[in-house]
Amino acid sequence: MKKLMIINGPNLNLLGTREPEIYGNLSFTEFIEALRGKYPELKIDYYQSNIEGELIDKIQEAGFSYDGIILNAAAYTHTSVGIGDAVKAVDAPVIEVHISNTFAREEYRHHSFISAHAKGIIIGFGLQSYELAVQSFIKTE
Repeated sequence: MKKLMIINGPNLNLLGTREPEIYGNLSFTEFIEALRGKYPELKIDYYQSNIEGELIDKIQEAGFSYDGIILNAAAYTHTSVGIGDAVKAVDAPVIEVHISNTFAREEYRHHSFISAHAKGIIIGFGLQSYELAVQSFIKTE
């Protein structure tokens, strides 16, 4: 069974209540349960933290024991050299995911310290961005 780890960064614990016009009304807990139900052939684990170092620790832990990581580092995408370095250092392929189209938002969101080290990037499809990332791991061997 293929194992995937979804890692979410700061403020994504507020999905469903935070800026629903951008992020929607569904909590990530509700979404992840539906995603697991849709892909029973996968083991999909989930981790969220608002703390940069904890995200780095989880990337390092999952990066040598999972088949892939789906990472939405949220605001740290645009500020954290450390998270980018962690992605570069691990064996597991990482798909960088964003719920909103970061290029349609503030200019500082147009740069990512993760993208250069990611297997791919999925931006702007709402929570479906995560499912597209899951599908990319199913379809690529």
